[in-house]
Amino acid sequence: MRRVGCFLITLLLLSCASLKGPGTAKDTAPVASEGSSLQFTDSLRLWGLVNYLASDNMKGREAGSPEIELAADFIESNLKQYNISPFFSGYRDTLKNTRRMAYNLVGILPGKDPELRDEYVLIGAHYDHIGIVNRVNGDAIANGANDNASGTASVLELSRYFGRRAKNKRSIIFAFFSAEEKGLLGSKHLAERMKMEGLDLYLMLNFEMTGVPMPDKDFLLYITGYSTSNLAEVGNSFSSEQLIGLLPTEKDYNLFQRSDNYPFYKTHNIPSHTFCTFDFNNYPHYHKASDEANQLDYVHMAEVVNKIIPVIEGLVNSSEQRVKLN
Repeated sequence: MRRVGCFLITLLLLSCASLKGPGTAKDTAPVASEGSSLQFTDSLRLWGLVNYLASDNMKGREAGSPEIELAADFIESNLKQYNISPFFSGYRDTLKNTRRMAYNLVGILPGKDPELRDEYVLIGAHYDHIGIVNRVNGDAIANGANDNASGTASVLELSRYFGRRAKNKRSIIFAFFSAEEKGLLGSKHLAERMKMEGLDLYLMLNFEMTGVPMPDKDFLLYITGYSTSNLAEVGNSFSSEQLIGLLPTEKDYNLFQRSDNYPFYKTHNIPSHTFCTFDFNNYPHYHKASDEANQLDYVHMAEVVNKIIPVIEGLVNSSEQRVKLN
């Protein structure tokens, strides 16, 4: 990880002065003290993660491509540095339902409470994208910055937070899914594998397209499948504000069934939701070559991570399973 970490630091130092677009260097939050969960990460750090994951070198991170290997190596190296252990014999969970070799990356932070550590909260995001698309203005690489380098970077930062504090009573699984863009194949594979192994999953919390804010909303994030459980109510009770809200159009577009939360809901019959800030009007670059890192708002991304941390802390440490299916 030292080699990858040094590369990331060098990238930040050399490039921040030349940033253009939303969340530029002049708008970045100051590097915050890690003594407070509400100021754990900052926009410059998230910019570095997304710029690496959504670089042209990845060629759109298509599942099974040689280039997605760069992203997988990067994620695995970070998990090692953050004290997140492999969930299986290694971090890589090879998919059995894809034509080309592809794999999820799965780590675990064991719980510290003897009565609760056998209950699991899964925090996930898909790290693949759609690869090469029709060329527009000379660009054919669908970099997938918002979809879903933003969610991947957010989960990496959550793994860094919990891995370095290790105060979680329940066990936390950090999963990075491949082949989401090919029909949720990575999450389907992992959900079925965990079911066969008898894992006691309590919650699945997925992060997707969290790179830009929603205008004119009185909440920061929405969850898909809002009415399927009381997660929003319980989650907001751990926050100092109305953090999680309802976006009616998510039901119109069947978003609950279209991201990696759904296989866990279907297979394990547990509360399983995706956190998102894409509202169909605030980001015109979906599945296009223009979904570039310089289109995202990294101050917003840092706010999402910092404000969701107390919610996840409450969920993994509460004495009872407060989140229930409706």
